[in-house]
Amino acid sequence: MADKTITVTLVRSKIGNKPKSRGTLRALGLNKIGDTNTLPDRPEIRGMIARVPHLIEVKES
Repeated sequence: MADKTITVTLVRSKIGNKPKSRGTLRALGLNKIGDTNTLPDRPEIRGMIARVPHLIEVKES
């Protein structure tokens, strides 16, 4: 499980979203539209992704 990663990309603006959603994006390492971050596939990361699915695009690898 340690080898699995998830690539997340911010595809919509965080402007106008609630502070918790903006904080979640910051925790995922996404600041601007088009920013991409590769993260380990862990339950904590999956939970953060589940909070903001309408703003990001996810690719599993």
